[in-house]
Order: sequence, then structure tokens, then C-alpha cells
Amino acid sequence: MMNTNLWLIRHALVAENERAMLYGVMDVSLCPDALVADVPMYRALAARLPRPAAWCCTPLSRTRRTAEAIFAAGYPAQDMAVLPGLIEQDLGRYQGLPHAELPPLLTAPAHPFWPLAGTERPPGGESVADMLGRVAAALDDLVARHAGQDVVVVSHGGAIRAAVAHALRLDADQALHLSVQNLSLTRLDRLAEGWRVVCVNEMPGY
Repeated sequence: MMNTNLWLIRHALVAENERAMLYGVMDVSLCPDALVADVPMYRALAARLPRPAAWCCTPLSRTRRTAEAIFAAGYPAQDMAVLPGLIEQDLGRYQGLPHAELPPLLTAPAHPFWPLAGTERPPGGESVADMLGRVAAALDDLVARHAGQDVVVVSHGGAIRAAVAHALRLDADQALHLSVQNLSLTRLDRLAEGWRVVCVNEMPGY
């Protein structure tokens, strides 16, 4: 097997009013003030990321707009494949709720670092455990299609946690102990011997 290097970037900060609710796979907007303030981070990412590389985003506009900001900061603009399998956790009927309204609806105690336990499945949605299975399949397919290449994926905090969990063989609740900040870089290499985690939550420019 040829080595395949995945460069995973969490999208930029979303708008303040969107952050007040559980947005999951809703197509929310980015924070305009942060887009301006974070230009040095986009420049650092543009300089840090490999060239050439295949580029991918998810169906949600916040990942495409983040990639476009990196291109505007100095990385040559690329065509991007769309990967539904690396979208954020689907919170089903909980999406759009203010955070304070969620606890009475839960059937299990929330995780210390996430509004739901790793195995809690929202009505009409998916649990973190479900997402781990989805992301694992998407990563394996991505590696098969881009064997021997560098691949940049602009995705979501939940999906990137799931990707690292797949590489490290963590369960859902363990995965939620990982921190993935906006615009952070996580790199996973797929080698013949298996997955290798090179970095997690690297902040550009720091």
C-alpha cells in the first residue's frame, strides 16, 4: 500500500447567533468578524498545506467557504470533491434548539465535553457512535481513491474527532475527549502498517 496523507481542517467559526443553538448538519453561516480577524491563520494554513494535493469539503457551505478563504490567503485555488461521509453529526430533531433546552430531552447523562453521551441517538439523527462508523467508511474510501497522495479535507469538529478515533481505535465516549478547534489542523497518515496520527488540533501560526 502506498502512503496516503490526510490533512483535516475544521471549518471557521460560525456566526454568533448560530452558536447559540445545536446546529449539527444545518447549513449555518460563518462569523464575518472572525473571517477578517483570522486572516493570519488562513495565511499560515496556505503556507503549511502540501502542494500538490487533492482537496475535499463536505456538503455544508461553511467548509467550502473556509477552503475559499485559504485559497484567498495564498494557496492556489482548487476544485473540491464533496464528501457527505465526513459531514458533522446529524442531531435530528434536536437541531435548532437552544442549548439550554436539550438536557430534559436526553435519555442518558451528557458527556462532559459534548451535549450528548457518545451512544445517545437523537430522534431522527445519529449518535456519535453511529458517526464513527460512517466516518471510518468514508476515510477508507477516500484512501482507496487517493492512494499515495496528499489529501486536504475541510470538515467538522465531530467528524475529525471520529477520524482520529478510527485511527486510534477509540470508542465514542473516548473520542469526545479530543479537542478540535476551528481552523485547527489534524494529520492522519495511512501506511501499509495501519493508521498513524501525526498531529491533532495544531493551530496555524502558533
